[in-house]
Amino acid sequence: MPNIASAKKRQRTTAKRTAINHSRKTRVRSFVRKVEEALTKGDRKAAEVALKAAEPEIMRGVSKGVIHKNTGARKVSRLTKRLAKLPK
Repeated sequence: MPNIASAKKRQRTTAKRTAINHSRKTRVRSFVRKVEEALTKGDRKAAEVALKAAEPEIMRGVSKGVIHKNTGARKVSRLTKRLAKLPK
């Protein structure tokens, strides 16, 4: 346990940030999961809607520093590619 006031504050701040980052990452994952579920079902319409909602969420995660820039771009790219392969 820290004894110095600034160290105590750092500990509190870190705990808060960790909780926020965890919830953001979970939110990104659930949006991606919705797209993947629609893709596996083969439901193009639902997949398009889910991807349209997931893309800004993934990029928000990137801008907040929860996921790396290239990881976000890769996720969006792969989901888009899988959506394009679905029959129209």
